[in-house]
Amino acid sequence: MRIAIASDHAATELKSKLAEWLMELGHEVADLGPNSTDSVDYPDYGYKLANVVADGTAERGIALCGSGIGISISVNRHPLVRCALVSEPLSAALAREHNDANCIAMGARLTGIDMAKACVTAFLETDFAGGRHQRRVDKLSHYGAGNFR
Repeated sequence: MRIAIASDHAATELKSKLAEWLMELGHEVADLGPNSTDSVDYPDYGYKLANVVADGTAERGIALCGSGIGISISVNRHPLVRCALVSEPLSAALAREHNDANCIAMGARLTGIDMAKACVTAFLETDFAGGRHQRRVDKLSHYGAGNFR
């Protein structure tokens, strides 16, 4: 599978470990940066990740920052990307099964490497259930489909 991974400065170590592990498993991994702990703005990397997932360059995306919150918000700005903030494998699996998430986000300050690997495994191995979930997912990509009154 083609997987893109991006982070902010707080999550470069977790990003590097996950990228290496994913390559060992045989996945094609695009590390979108950053490559140091120098301070960066998570939206820049979240937008970059969203673009490569939306255009099909990557099939799935993994977004990381200190808490996972900020980068997940930035990734979700793209209408063709559904990024779920996950902290354990069940939420990662449900994000795929019910929401057809094509990205997950995690917090490097909150999630250890073993739990992060378990989340990624669940995310990659779970299929979208479709059916009753499809119409809901379709609405996520079309702002006008929502009722915001």
